[in-house]
Amino acid sequence: MRQSGRQNDELRAFSFETGIMPYAEGSCLVRFGNTHVLCSASVETRVPPWMRGSNKGWVTAEYGMLPRSTHGRMRREAAAGKQSGRTQEIQRLIGRSLRAVTDLTGLGERQIVLDCDVIQADGGTRTASICGAWVALKLACAGLVKEGQLDADPVFDMAAAISCGVVDDTPVLDLEYEEDSRAQTDANFVLSGSGGIIEVQATAEDRPLAFDDFDALMALARKGCAEIFAAQSEVVEGALPDDLMLDAEHSIKIVQQ
Repeated sequence: MRQSGRQNDELRAFSFETGIMPYAEGSCLVRFGNTHVLCSASVETRVPPWMRGSNKGWVTAEYGMLPRSTHGRMRREAAAGKQSGRTQEIQRLIGRSLRAVTDLTGLGERQIVLDCDVIQADGGTRTASICGAWVALKLACAGLVKEGQLDADPVFDMAAAISCGVVDDTPVLDLEYEEDSRAQTDANFVLSGSGGIIEVQATAEDRPLAFDDFDALMALARKGCAEIFAAQSEVVEGALPDDLMLDAEHSIKIVQQ
C-alpha cells in the first residue's frame, strides 16, 4: 500500500471535462489527482512556412505552468524572456504524440495548436497534458467534419500517457510528486489505442533499471492507459453532436441520415 492509500497498479482519481473554453474548437480540463491541466485546440487556416504547398497539415503544442500551480510561486517564462528547456521538451513531446495518431494529409493545409496550461501540479503534468490534448484535438476535428471542412476525421487512433516508476524497489503506476521526487526510476509511457507504443521516456536515478522491472512498468502502463482510453472514449462520445458518433475503431464519422 502506498502513502496515498492506492494499490501499486491503481491510477489516481481522474476525469475529463469538455467544453471548458467555448471559443476554442476543442477544449478539455483533465484531472489526475491534484494535477489539473486545461487543454485547448485551436484550428488555424495556415501551416508553418516550411510546409506551405505540401497539401499537409500540422499539429503542434504549447505547454506552460501557471505561477501558483506549485507550492511556491514560479516566475512566468514570458517575464524571464525565454522558455526553459523543460518546457520546450514537454511541448515537443505533446506535439509528437498527437501527430503520431493524426493523418496530416487528411487534415489539409491547416494547423491545430494544442495549448496545455497546468493549473495545479502534483506530478505527471506532461502525461495528463497528452491525455487531455487528445480529447481537445478529437473534438476540434469533429467540428471540422461537422462543418464540411473535412470529409473524414484525420485522428485515426487514440493516444494516452501515464507515468510509472520504481519507488522503494517496487514498480508503481501514476506517480504523485512525492513519489516522483524519490523514485529510483521514473518513466513516462505514451501508448496508442490500437496497442502500439508512441514514445517511452525512462531514467534510472539510483541504479540501472532491470529488464524485469521495465517489463513490469510497461504492464502497469498498459493497464493504466486502457482505463484512460475508456474514459476518453466516453467523454468524447458525450460531447459530440447528435449526428456524429465514435465508431468501434475510435474514429468520428457522420451518421447516415
